[in-house]
Amino acid sequence: MSTIHLIGGEKGGVGKSVVARLLAQYMIDHEIPFIGFDTDRSHGSLLRFYADYASPTIVDNYESLDKIIETAAENPEQQILVDLAAQTHYPLSKWLEESGVLELAEELGVTIQYWNVMDSGKDCVDLLGKLLDQYDAKLNYVLVLNQLRDGDFTILEQSGIKERALGLNAKLMTLKRLHTPVMTKVDANSSSFWAAQNKTVDNPNALGLLERQRVKTWLKQAYTELKSIGI
Repeated sequence: MSTIHLIGGEKGGVGKSVVARLLAQYMIDHEIPFIGFDTDRSHGSLLRFYADYASPTIVDNYESLDKIIETAAENPEQQILVDLAAQTHYPLSKWLEESGVLELAEELGVTIQYWNVMDSGKDCVDLLGKLLDQYDAKLNYVLVLNQLRDGDFTILEQSGIKERALGLNAKLMTLKRLHTPVMTKVDANSSSFWAAQNKTVDNPNALGLLERQRVKTWLKQAYTELKSIGI
């Protein structure tokens, strides 16, 4: 059956949408069929960069959210990718609880995997702790350590929360920071990661030779991490 990948983390600016785009590109490049849902009403990244694969979802509307698990049940050969906007945890968790989604998913054989995207700050560690308090072993977790700010995750290491997550069979991946000017150009061009590493059009703001190479190198490292997770 299908797996529903919830790309979350609650705090804004930690790179959830980048991870969602990365997963989308990984699935495309590895010919893994998937269907995307984007909950960001203002600037949804999946809708912007991978419009052929995604549709909008209203996170505080049960009927809209219902389509996620209904799609998973009706398309067992497809992976389901959900890009969660910041500050969507409460309405999502309310839907999960009041609709009995986790119990239904278990009955259907649908796996729900929560990708907790976090930077190195204490607030992300605290939010992870609250997530584990709420769901414990009811969810499958992937901790995405995004080196957006820096690569020093000492606060997480010393908190004991990482070990707690690993005790719940959480998987761990590190996402290196893509050179900021390169990411800025990718975003300015509304380019998929495939388009960013391939010179396809005559664009005055197109990535240069070495910039495209930096995207390729970043993707290669990220794909190695994703393969270790198993999708």
